[in-house]
Amino acid sequence: MSAPNRPPSHHAAKRPLIGITPDLSTPASSPFPVYELKVPYADAVLKAGGLPMILPYTEDPTVVESYLERVSGLLVTGGAFDIPPEAYGEAPRDGLGALKPTRTTFEVALMQGALKRNIPMLGVCGGMQLLNVVLGGSLYQDIQREVAEAREHEQKHDRTQPQHPVEVKEGTLLGELVGRGQLMVNSTHHQAVRRLGEQLVASAVSPDGVVEAIESPAHLFALGVQWHPEYMVNTVPVHLGIYKTFIQRARESRR
Repeated sequence: MSAPNRPPSHHAAKRPLIGITPDLSTPASSPFPVYELKVPYADAVLKAGGLPMILPYTEDPTVVESYLERVSGLLVTGGAFDIPPEAYGEAPRDGLGALKPTRTTFEVALMQGALKRNIPMLGVCGGMQLLNVVLGGSLYQDIQREVAEAREHEQKHDRTQPQHPVEVKEGTLLGELVGRGQLMVNSTHHQAVRRLGEQLVASAVSPDGVVEAIESPAHLFALGVQWHPEYMVNTVPVHLGIYKTFIQRARESRR
């Protein structure tokens, strides 16, 4: 006798669909490029109550629109590459790393569309930098060369452990999520926000003055963090609060 069909549980039915941007590489052992996503991104979305969906790259604007019609939130991830300086009106300088123009072009289109639709969006590491650029800001192309007395922002030890503190500002969205004052974060970047984009405020700063989080009060949820909270949800659990509120806003805003 077959089991009766059961309706989905209330919790499962409420999981909002979260689009996640993957990285792309071409392994030496394969003739085909490979999409890649670090497991902690998807795990954090699941743990916070969302349903993760990887978004393959496309140059077709109708596909981008189709993605945005379906997702309730957008997570723009980081990676071992830099944003082309031309995107913020500058020429390349010493210290600029590898570029992935195809990925950046895709993520710009997604981010612009999400901001226009007011879809909740979280930018992590490179995703934060892209949010700043999309809204008209610029970047330090290499912190060690361009920021006086800069700390080490590319930690060599376990990324589930913090590298340095940041000061979370009172009266910000980030402050609501993790509390204001000092927060310990990991650090895996060599670029950073230089000039803030329009509508953005800096909601966390490291002791050397590097902007570590940005947000747009003009949008329902548009937050960028320079660290990787998904790596620390078990070691520094307060970081899961970033994902929980992101997922909650996605749930409330769309489906």
